[in-house]
Amino acid sequence: MTDPNAIQPSALDQLPDRDPEETAEWQASLDAVAKAAGPHRAAYLMRRTLERAEAGGIALPKLLETDYVNTIPTAAEPTVPGDEEMERKITAWNRWNAAAMVTRGSKYGVGGHIATFASAAWLYETGFNHFFKGKEADGSGDQLYIQGHASPGIYARAFLDGRLTEAHLDNFRQEAGGNGLPSYPHPRRLPWLWEFPTVSMGLGPLSAIYQARFNRYLTARGIKDVSDSHVWAFLGDGEMDEPESTAALALASREGLDNLTFVINCNLQRLDGPVRANFKIVQELEAQFRGAGWNVVKTMWGTAWDELFQLDTTGALVRRLRQVPDAQVQTYQTRDAAYIRQDFFGADPALVEMAKLLSDDKIIECFHLSRGGHEARKVYAAYKAAVEFKGAPTVILAQTVKGHTLGEGFASKNANHQMKKLTVDEFKTMRDLLELPISDSAFADGQVPYGHPGADSAEVRYLQERRAALGGPAPARRVHAVAPLPAPAEKAFASFDKGSGSQNVATTMAFVRLIKDLVRDKESGKRWVPIVPDEARTFGMESLFPSLGIYSPKGQTYEPVDRDQLMYYKEAKNGQILNEGITEAGSMADFIAASTAYSTHGEVMIPFYIFYSMFGWQRTADQMWQLGDQLGRGFLVGATAGRTTLTGEGLQHADGHSPVIAATNPAALTYDPAFAYEVAAIVKDGLRRMYGEAAPGEDQDVFYYLTVYNEPMPQPAKPSGLGIDEGIVKGLYRFNTAESAGLTPVANAPRIQLLGSGTAIHWTLRAQKLLAEEWGVAADVWSATSWTELRRDALEADAALLRGEERVPFVRQALQGADGPVLAVSDYMRQVPDQIAQWVEQDYSSLGADGFGLSDTREAARRHFGVDAESIVVAALAQLAKRGEVKATAVKEAREKYGL
Repeated sequence: MTDPNAIQPSALDQLPDRDPEETAEWQASLDAVAKAAGPHRAAYLMRRTLERAEAGGIALPKLLETDYVNTIPTAAEPTVPGDEEMERKITAWNRWNAAAMVTRGSKYGVGGHIATFASAAWLYETGFNHFFKGKEADGSGDQLYIQGHASPGIYARAFLDGRLTEAHLDNFRQEAGGNGLPSYPHPRRLPWLWEFPTVSMGLGPLSAIYQARFNRYLTARGIKDVSDSHVWAFLGDGEMDEPESTAALALASREGLDNLTFVINCNLQRLDGPVRANFKIVQELEAQFRGAGWNVVKTMWGTAWDELFQLDTTGALVRRLRQVPDAQVQTYQTRDAAYIRQDFFGADPALVEMAKLLSDDKIIECFHLSRGGHEARKVYAAYKAAVEFKGAPTVILAQTVKGHTLGEGFASKNANHQMKKLTVDEFKTMRDLLELPISDSAFADGQVPYGHPGADSAEVRYLQERRAALGGPAPARRVHAVAPLPAPAEKAFASFDKGSGSQNVATTMAFVRLIKDLVRDKESGKRWVPIVPDEARTFGMESLFPSLGIYSPKGQTYEPVDRDQLMYYKEAKNGQILNEGITEAGSMADFIAASTAYSTHGEVMIPFYIFYSMFGWQRTADQMWQLGDQLGRGFLVGATAGRTTLTGEGLQHADGHSPVIAATNPAALTYDPAFAYEVAAIVKDGLRRMYGEAAPGEDQDVFYYLTVYNEPMPQPAKPSGLGIDEGIVKGLYRFNTAESAGLTPVANAPRIQLLGSGTAIHWTLRAQKLLAEEWGVAADVWSATSWTELRRDALEADAALLRGEERVPFVRQALQGADGPVLAVSDYMRQVPDQIAQWVEQDYSSLGADGFGLSDTREAARRHFGVDAESIVVAALAQLAKRGEVKATAVKEAREKYGL
């Protein structure tokens, strides 16, 4: 019978064999080893041969998995510089204070996590003592993406080195009264310490990759040489299930980001149980990262295991370690030596014999305590290998025990993520284990004390000396004293004031034209970072390709197919455009890195990220929150916006709600400009506010969201008169009146105020004409550039009134004295214009595109949603009829006339 797993001759025939006899000898040798020494020995030899081939540069498929052992053998481990005993003491103090802080806070019910840092303490401490560069040398240092649930350990270290006090620790998760500490890494809440918000799991690893890539971009473009900066991302093995965690692994290896290291704390537990109960998460991650082209370093076992591996002359121990599923490894952590002898060692006769040579204490030491991630020597070896490896990013898979040193009640228990406190007796046991000089009398009234060896103690001096040698405290966020960017030349903005005449221009194209002028500015032009996920040509950006170039670390190694065209596809090592392919998440990570370069590197950059509006906030709103938390600045541009403008694309491309989602983000200033001159005015003011001289009381740490449209229309000239620019920025101004539009109404004609935003203003203007010519109604048209900013201003006015201050909302000021009711129209769901309803003194109603989108022409879609000019006319007449200003029959007549 033919072996179905054997390679058939037809397959072999695809590869020419120049020496079949030599091939047969190799195969026979392999068969002989398998027969004489067993298949495990044959597999061992094959793996070693493949490793040798890879090391020699021979092109072969990479090994995706190695044995469940340390990548760096004990004999190859470098000596840890410094004082290992002193570092042990420092780590012990930090372990204690992290647990004490959370336990003390638990009496207020504010929560906190103890077990994560307990497992990862040496992963952080080794880095802080020997690797993580601070910002006091070159202003950049290393970028540290701290695992969110480990924050108590970082606070504990900051307490030890004098950056935090006991009062701070006692206000963990209690910020309302001031002097508090946020639960997780939140730069907006603690901006001098935290650089990167990471607890929304999956966003940390994604952002770390693009931060490392952006560092290369800054260097390549000559903005700042940050080649000494290294990006470290600390992650949990459970976190790697988030799709964002692995979304950009190929990018990191493709671009050779050897300035990046992932440290994955493999304690085999997610938030509520095992990560891979029936499998092995470390092996899975190794294969995933190796397959993506990363350098993988496994730090699995501590030195206590050395004796066991030396006894493993048959390979039985290594085989058994590969077989045991993760959940069983967790069980060993909680069971006695007898159970481990029977279940682990009893599975193989060779292991039974090995176990006879081991004491119960030795078995407990190995299976309960000795993990690679808990030993400074093992961690140091892994970190050193990572920073010295060139040509690819490195991932360190460090095996630990969740809840290590917290006692039997915590270690490896499924519930330990939700366990917020230790008892006094458990703390005393922990104290003895860590050998800390804390007396029983310090536990006054059952309260666990904080521990500190003293500001002038040997431990504190050592810690501070190590940090000084590495460039100062870490983590730390610095906002460098950077001079405001000079405003671009006024002509770049003023050119839009005259309008486009008879030429049809979409606001998307107007924005791109404005950017083309701004990137030419001698002072600030190089600071712009254009970002697009794909379809740059859809947004009219292909004209930027040859002038700015698309960033690629390899430059352009091919001859572009459109080389003979004026706007050819140009890649360059110093390219300015980040063209990411089809990844909104990656593009947002780009934007976050660029928008915070002012603090990360002391270099002000002006990112603008242009995308299909439907696929921005809807897909990546969590990253927009991350952006706001990280105090990022820049312009998000939702192009092809609106529910009815993208003809024929249908439901999933019809954006009727992005301003609603954007309105929920306090850092987002959301605008829906109708005309090119409005786009110019908003961008001009955004540059002033974020990068220039902000007005007193203005928050510079904001970002702008502009919706722009792909509907070419004649662009009008900017109206003359006072307050137009103020109205554009604040959200509302009168574009025209019936009289100024040349629509002379009859005496005492009924009047209505029509508010439109974005592309909807064009239907509103047509409705204005129909109302005058066919129904004798005078309508004034207002451009509502930002419903959201109008609402925020009104909310602030309400809050001022509660404080006893007299303040009138801008929307009420603008509409004061305007005759008739108000009808608001947008290409979004009515919830968008209804944001201002309660502050409008006149009778208020709205029209919007509520419901799902559909595929059809613009005209048909607008009729379907009831937002076209004729529908506006009917709605306006209905409002006036309700007030008795037109006949009630007029509404019915209009419906019939327009076929509604």
